[in-house]
Amino acid sequence: MFEQPTAAFREGFPQDTAAGRIPFDKMGTIVIFGATGDLAGRKLIPAIYNLWEAGYLPPEVNVVGVARREKSDDDYRTDMCEELKKHSRTGHGGDDACNPFVSNLFYHRVNFAENADLTSLAQRLTEIEDERETPHNRLFYLATGPEFFAPLVQRLGEAGLVYGPNDSNWSRVVIEKPFGNDLESARQLNQAITRVLTEEQIYRIDHYLGKETVQNIFAFRFGNAIFEPLFNQKYVDHVQITVAETLGVEGRGEFYDATGALHDVVQNHALQLLCLAAMEPPVEFRAKDIRDEKLKALRSIHLPNTKEPSEWLVRGQYAEGFGEPGYLSEEEVDPNSETETFVALRLSVDNWRWAGVPFFIRSGKRLKKRLTEIAIQFRKPPLQYFKKLGVDAPEANELVFRIQPKEAISLSFNAKPPGMDFQIRPVNMDFRYGRTFREDLPDAYERLLLDALRGDSTLFTRADEIEVAWQIVNSIRDAWQGLPPPELYRPRSWGPASADRMFDCCQGHWRTPEDEDEWRSP
Repeated sequence: MFEQPTAAFREGFPQDTAAGRIPFDKMGTIVIFGATGDLAGRKLIPAIYNLWEAGYLPPEVNVVGVARREKSDDDYRTDMCEELKKHSRTGHGGDDACNPFVSNLFYHRVNFAENADLTSLAQRLTEIEDERETPHNRLFYLATGPEFFAPLVQRLGEAGLVYGPNDSNWSRVVIEKPFGNDLESARQLNQAITRVLTEEQIYRIDHYLGKETVQNIFAFRFGNAIFEPLFNQKYVDHVQITVAETLGVEGRGEFYDATGALHDVVQNHALQLLCLAAMEPPVEFRAKDIRDEKLKALRSIHLPNTKEPSEWLVRGQYAEGFGEPGYLSEEEVDPNSETETFVALRLSVDNWRWAGVPFFIRSGKRLKKRLTEIAIQFRKPPLQYFKKLGVDAPEANELVFRIQPKEAISLSFNAKPPGMDFQIRPVNMDFRYGRTFREDLPDAYERLLLDALRGDSTLFTRADEIEVAWQIVNSIRDAWQGLPPPELYRPRSWGPASADRMFDCCQGHWRTPEDEDEWRSP
């Protein structure tokens, strides 16, 4: 049914590794646990296909799906062909376009919920690699529930699927979030998997770090001498980080009710974004140096030293509205739940660069816009000069990294509009990916999968980062004990009105897309 790639196809594969391609002899078999789940079909297989089609992967790349359902190889290939038609960003065509890519897909049934060993998987991988004459390197992707992370890693070791540091072949394991649900569980998970794997073999994934705008923060901050000197307490009034969603819990009531916005977004996405905005320049652009600087930034984060947590912490729950149920009426949600669907925080980064600069974080569901951004608001200029001229005071300059949607970087500054009167008006300088670079933006999973295959852990999270992030979240949890239940907020709003009081300590207010011209056009 599905054609195999020809030898000539393999020989025609370019070996130019400078272009980011992985040479054939360095490639590894990609093994996806949870291969019949939503993540595999919607993100992982399309990402592998897009990399393969662009020439970053060799023509014969082994992809082995592992799950509990009964399927043949051809069944799995047919299913994944349908997923590619729906989800590939490159506009994957009909059945013919599936050849020869899906001939690289294989399926192996393992009921890992029943503690089955992985000896049969080890045998199958060897058979596939020997038959296709491909290297015996392996990348294992755990796209499963978090309860299977530690047992699967243990069984990978028991089945001899994990190579040692002195072996000629490599093996690596990509682990999805959530990585633990508190500090203690994260430590236990780290301890369990490091009994089998070295830290260099573990790739804890946060897909936000694979997004183009997130990566461009490195280039913007450390590749432009006119901006990096401004990232400090002398020039910056405050920093805002927003991760907003328009959807509710969308059928994940049981999971979300045990998690909440603080654990689901702040512990990973938001704190990672804070690190990128606040970290010091690394000595070199190497994984260790970058992750060392991110860890320093995390360890510098402190909660405000006040007796009243409500001054720097707001929790909310979305109410009923616009024909949609309120959070407490969602399926599988406890009707008495105090789980937050919105959280706003004011934190400080207590080091020489950022002392005294508030960092605001907000994240929530059923908000007005889908939006993820980092906004740096600079201090206002001295106003005496403008008062004497009788003109309105100039607005504070802002530098905004918009991560989604419509990735862009925007800088606002003040200028005099044409006319005989002296007035000041803010204007924007915008860099938009879709307008400046005509090619499609790669999906975050494409970049992260390629980096894992290359052995580059720069955009993955290290064990000590995970644990420090959980320490911060645990401290926030402790601080809100005894506070009133989460405040209700209207759907399609920007959350509880009480979140605005956090700005009593500085200039400005929460940004909203309606405020800015740069949000209005693509």
